[in-house]
Amino acid sequence: MQPSSPFPGALSRRTMLAGAAAMAGAAATTAHAANAPAEAAAPGAAGRRDRVVVFRNVRLFGAAKPTDLVVVDGLVADGPAPRGAKVVDGGGRIALPSLVDAHIHPDKTTWGGSWVSRRPASTIADFVAQDVELFRSQHRPVAERAYGLMAHAVTRGTRAMRAHADVAPAYGLAGVEGVGEAREQLRHALDVQIVAFPQHGVIRTPGTAQLLEKAARTGAIDMIGGIDPIGFDEALDEQLDLVFGIADRHGVGVDIHLHDQGEKGIKAMRGIIDRTRALSLAGKVTVSHVFCLPELPDRELGSIAADLGDQDIALTTVAPSASLVLPIARLREHGVRVGLGSDGVRDSWSPFGNADMLHRAHLLGWVTDVRIDEELKNCYRVAAHGGADVMSLAHADFEPGAPADFVLVRGECLPQVVVDMPRRDMVVHGGVVVARDGEFLD
Repeated sequence: MQPSSPFPGALSRRTMLAGAAAMAGAAATTAHAANAPAEAAAPGAAGRRDRVVVFRNVRLFGAAKPTDLVVVDGLVADGPAPRGAKVVDGGGRIALPSLVDAHIHPDKTTWGGSWVSRRPASTIADFVAQDVELFRSQHRPVAERAYGLMAHAVTRGTRAMRAHADVAPAYGLAGVEGVGEAREQLRHALDVQIVAFPQHGVIRTPGTAQLLEKAARTGAIDMIGGIDPIGFDEALDEQLDLVFGIADRHGVGVDIHLHDQGEKGIKAMRGIIDRTRALSLAGKVTVSHVFCLPELPDRELGSIAADLGDQDIALTTVAPSASLVLPIARLREHGVRVGLGSDGVRDSWSPFGNADMLHRAHLLGWVTDVRIDEELKNCYRVAAHGGADVMSLAHADFEPGAPADFVLVRGECLPQVVVDMPRRDMVVHGGVVVARDGEFLD
């Protein structure tokens, strides 16, 4: 009944948080379609209607022929809908998997607030100093600002995100706590992993290591971060030993920012690979940005990609430019999980950013100069399934048992959607409509 996925070779992960599905089913009665959808329920079937929803007249992946998508307890079901199911009319729109933002900084954002004029900056230290000034100047707490941005991301079709929150003596754990509060408020609409990110350095800023340890010990985070162990912290072994030691002691993952290029970046990558192997942390480590890889000769790239694949170390890119975007296809040849993220959004680092992962998929195509339909589909695939792989989430691929996380848009086909970026008319999370016509539904 289902058309084949346009994403051949995608990993099929079926790990879904049962709690999220249960909450999604409990909230189903709030769902409405964009064009006054018809709803039907048998008398006395209120409980059943909460569990089962039929999204009628949708075109999966842009297929020519519309179909009905049956959702039971937040998961895509096989076969016809039972009697008494809630019905939402999709109006012939294209249904696409919701997107995953594998790298974003919601604690830093000024989204929804007054315009901020930024000063020139050229080094990480310059930006860090402006981070602190901006943090102190904000009247809205982190939780409020992060919630506004994260809810906005939902309206653009984001189902999950990995949120990096600054941890430093200048803030304590305010960033982690604020993003955690926003995560709790949005638990029905968005899956969130939180990284304790030492933006000011792990070693160069005394007191940071103790804060990272506390964040992990209290269970407030999912991952421990790091940043340029050589180029910024100037303490390769000391930083990596500390970060990996915390992860190993407390059973959390690792996600390290690596902007260093050339030999500094490659040496750091080798250190990360070695510690992942030594501590048996395969599948729990991510390296973000990784600007040292795109410049490598093919043979050297293949060698390090093989090691990354062997240790199941994931990578993320924000597609900042043609020269710095990761060579995704080459990495995937070695089984490396690669996700796409939006990075900072209207913070002290940049006035740009919008937390719209469809726009980021569009930018990925733009900077890599793609032209043909299959390449455009692959850009969407990285933004949807690539990020899910990085976060170890099930693919929202409309297969039976997949999470019912999808967006409905007007369009002709998937490649055209990537290029034109139409409005997300409806966003569904766990079978529940959580946004409609660009507005978040509380």
